[in-house]
Order: sequence, then structure tokens, then C-alpha cells
Amino acid sequence: MLMLNNIKKQYGANVAVKPFNKVFEPGVYGLLGANGAGKTTVMRMLCGLLNPSSGSIFFNGSDIKNLGCKYSEQVGYLPQDFGFFREDSLGTYMDFMASIKGLGRLKSKKRILEVIELVGLEKLIKKKIRTFSGGMKQRVGIAQAILAEPKVLILDEPSSGLDPKERVVFRNLISELGKDRIVILSTHIVSDVEFIANNILIMKKGTIIMDGSAENLVSKIKDKVWEVIVPSSEADKYKDLYCVSNVNRLENETKMRIISDLAPRYSKPIINPTLEELYLYIFDEHISTIQHKEESRD
Repeated sequence: MLMLNNIKKQYGANVAVKPFNKVFEPGVYGLLGANGAGKTTVMRMLCGLLNPSSGSIFFNGSDIKNLGCKYSEQVGYLPQDFGFFREDSLGTYMDFMASIKGLGRLKSKKRILEVIELVGLEKLIKKKIRTFSGGMKQRVGIAQAILAEPKVLILDEPSSGLDPKERVVFRNLISELGKDRIVILSTHIVSDVEFIANNILIMKKGTIIMDGSAENLVSKIKDKVWEVIVPSSEADKYKDLYCVSNVNRLENETKMRIISDLAPRYSKPIINPTLEELYLYIFDEHISTIQHKEESRD
């Protein structure tokens, strides 16, 4: 169990992460927020790379400051950019990482083969990593992160730059890893966590503003998403006035999904809003002007 007790991070007068509490148990957790929300700062505190300005982090009841290396040994970390020597083959790189993590030579050989097979790269062990696709490199990053069989796996923006097919492979792998360990991944890509995260924390401007399952979070906008069908000649007016999550052009009409506190003209409510629409509702600055525009038009 990983417990955050009122942790906060401050640089001078700038509060990067405002105080919050959270308990993590085995499963997949998504830290969702726009770039600059404070996600990476949280991840680095969880890894022990940054000390909180106040508050404490406990692993199985002990403060990680007191655990020191005993905690580090239980954490696997994939930063946004992980380094490797350009001429390293996958096998050479994994040997190097095994030595850093203190795995014995006999154990490391077996374990390297296990993790490479787990991430689906066993046929590429002699290939240079620089020749890999973005998705393959990220799988290498996960392989090194789980090499020492950590109980906590922390992934910072792990699917950035991946194509849709690579992202699906990556999500399936993360879901599998979350069965017997705590997996925490930060992202600004909603689809990364929508279907695999048991719990999602939404972060904005250093504050955790929502925390819960995808289903529970989406229920908060059940009366704020609308379907509108208008003549195509009027579609641009609606896109200017509202936050539009989807547009489907028909023969002479345009069907749109609109996110708004107020019901647009000619609209009907959407029964099943999505997590992406919740994200837009929270982070799209356009939303805050909708009610004023509507009231002015009326």
C-alpha cells in the first residue's frame, strides 16, 4: 500500500502541487491533466526523486524517507524520456540496467528474457534500440522499469508520440501489469486511462479536482452534453459559441455533440457522455464563456 498524507510541493512562492491525500493499492491509477498541471511533480515525489515541501509518503506503513533504498528497490519508473546509448542492442541495454538494479548475473539473464517476452520484443534482443519505433522504445522503457519486479510502477506520459495501434498494445500491457502491483500513470490523453484505470485522478493547476472511477466521474456531466442538428450553414456559429466534442456532417445538416451548462437551441440531452467530454468540460476555457454568451444572446 502507498499512502500520500497531505503532500505538497512548493518552489518559493509558486505552489506546484497543492496538498492532497490518497491511498494506492494494487491496480491501475490514472493521473489525468493538461500539460503543466503538476503531474510530473507528483510522479517524481512518488518515486522519491523529489521531497515534498510538506506532508509524507508511506509505503506499507513506513515513511519512504526512512526506508531509503529499501523503497527505491520497490519502485519501477519510466520517465517521459529515458536514456540509452545509441549503439546499444536491446540485450546490452537490459544487461546494463540489471547491473544498476543489483540483480545477480544468473537471476538477471532469466529475468531479462522474461520481461522482454512480456513486452513482446524477444525477437529483437540483438537489434539496436535506436532502430526501434516509438512504441517499441516505450516497451523497452517498461521492460527496464519492471526488471526488478517492483511493487510500484510509475509511468510518466508513457504513450506520448505513439500511433493508435501502439497505444492499444501499450494499454493492454499496462492493464496486465496492474493485476499484482500498483501502477500509476500520468497522461493528458484520455483514452490511455478511460478503460484500464480502476481509479482516475484529474489534476488542474496543481490541484486534484476529481478522484474516482471513470463511470463516477462521467456522471458529473450527465446533464451537460447535448446533441444538436442544425443546417450546415449555421454549424460555424455553434462551434464559435459552444465547446463541441464531435461533428458529423450530413447531406444538408450538421450533427454536433455540445458540452454546455445550458441547453443549446434545438438540442436534446446525451444519455451517455464520455470521459473525453468531461476532460473538455474541465479544461476547455471556452466553457467558462458559454453562459455569458447565452445570456447576452437571450
